Amino acid sequence: MSDFHEIRFPLDVSLGGRGGPERRTEIVTLGSNREARNARWAHSRRRYEAGYGVKNLAQLAQIIEFFEERRGRLYGFRWRDRADFTSCAPGATPSPTDQRIGTGDGARAAFQLVKTYGGAFSPYARQIVKPVGGTVRVAVNGVEKLAPDASVDATTGLVTFAPGAIPSQGAAVTAGFLFDTPVRFDTDFLEIDMQAFEAGAIPHIPIIEIVP
Repeated sequence: MSDFHEIRFPLDVSLGGRGGPERRTEIVTLGSNREARNARWAHSRRRYEAGYGVKNLAQLAQIIEFFEERRGRLYGFRWRDRADFTSCAPGATPSPTDQRIGTGDGARAAFQLVKTYGGAFSPYARQIVKPVGGTVRVAVNGVEKLAPDASVDATTGLVTFAPGAIPSQGAAVTAGFLFDTPVRFDTDFLEIDMQAFEAGAIPHIPIIEIVP
């Protein structure tokens, strides 16, 4: 992404923010009073409110500087979602077998990192395009692969195997990782009432996910 800056939003502020995934569902009530439901979006999109994490004027000044350098909504950046930033269960350490990211065919060398939610009924696979550098671990049929056999692009989430290490036909390709969510500001106007802020009001700093 040429319009994306590989920098993380101030962590102490984002960890105090609020937000989560949003979906768009169209619901039509039929004449029988039953419902017909249709998913308008194939993928969820996360929204956050960063203002809840601003606790003092020093943090506020930091956010103003960050906002100005991003030119408002113009450039994207990384966001640490406190509720969802790892391939494994909360509190656990990422393992190279956490998430299945593909199946080998003897020729395919590149695999996109994904995180799958659910599994019993209709699992949802989310592309992970902003892994945290140095945290990605990859395995083929449960055997971890290290450099130079496998490498990962931390700016795209693409795992690439070297010519002599391409997964064989039917081999399970898995990975474990930490990741950030690619986002941008959802406003070009950072409105802050300094008098109200001094009294404890929360500035409005909307953040929205950039869907790959």
